[in-house]
Amino acid sequence: MTIIDAHSHLWYRQETSWNGMKISPLPNGRSMFLGEEVQMLPPFMIDGHNTAEVFLSNMNYAQVQAAVVVQEFIDGIQNKYLKWVREHYGDRFFVCGMADYLKPGFIQMARDLIEKKGFKGMAIPGHRLITNTQRVFMNSPEMMEMFHLMEDNDVLLSVTLIDGNYQVGELKEVIEECPRLKIAIGHFGMPVVEGWEQQLLLCRNENVYMESGGITWLYNSEFYPFPTAIRVIRQAIDTVGAEKLMWGSDYPRTITAITYRMSYDFITKSKELTDEEKRLFLGENARRLYGFGALPDLPYIKNMSE
Repeated sequence: MTIIDAHSHLWYRQETSWNGMKISPLPNGRSMFLGEEVQMLPPFMIDGHNTAEVFLSNMNYAQVQAAVVVQEFIDGIQNKYLKWVREHYGDRFFVCGMADYLKPGFIQMARDLIEKKGFKGMAIPGHRLITNTQRVFMNSPEMMEMFHLMEDNDVLLSVTLIDGNYQVGELKEVIEECPRLKIAIGHFGMPVVEGWEQQLLLCRNENVYMESGGITWLYNSEFYPFPTAIRVIRQAIDTVGAEKLMWGSDYPRTITAITYRMSYDFITKSKELTDEEKRLFLGENARRLYGFGALPDLPYIKNMSE
């Protein structure tokens, strides 16, 4: 079975701030995150670097052939590093650029990323567009200018929304004005929050998809094999069809609690999904949407403990 991770993160160094609070690396995979010390990375990633090489080792072990790398303000803007990742590992990674949407004039940065740097995807962490001092609307004139630019250049939009229905109306306007723009909605619409179905229903539009990045984090309290997550995936398939949904891990943050393989094999072992639904959800939809070509054959290597 082809397995493609439609929501992951990479960074060379996580040194930034958001909403006036610092985010910076600490030893042993920890970070100072918005005033709190957290285990941001697995403890074996001791230098704070979340690199493509370590991720590829995890992917190869877990038999994940490819991954989509999105961006988040809390990780800092990583365009330079992700351009390098694409140049060196472009057969395994589809990387998204990100402009500084909180600063007016970001369209020039977006234009440079698309027309000069060659990014074929742009990430918008929409849930970070509201801070203590400002709000950026996704249907603002500058955003719309960027979306038209993306549509004209066949650049995909990876977007996460504020929980519930809060930004659905804004994204509806984008879809109506740019119907050829391919869109992947992240975090499965945050199904632990009332109103998430409104995000899901956007997938009834021809070029709109949804990926499950972070779903194991949402149901971490019940832990593996995440029965409620399976029920939510079943509900989503019944609502919009299996061909509109994709698996995502939200690597690396989610693997502080579970292994990378565990972030998808609870789906492969489920009896509530058909083999065809699993095939589409775990890889084939992402292969088609992101345009992956030939992917490596990754045979299972038995563990020493087996």
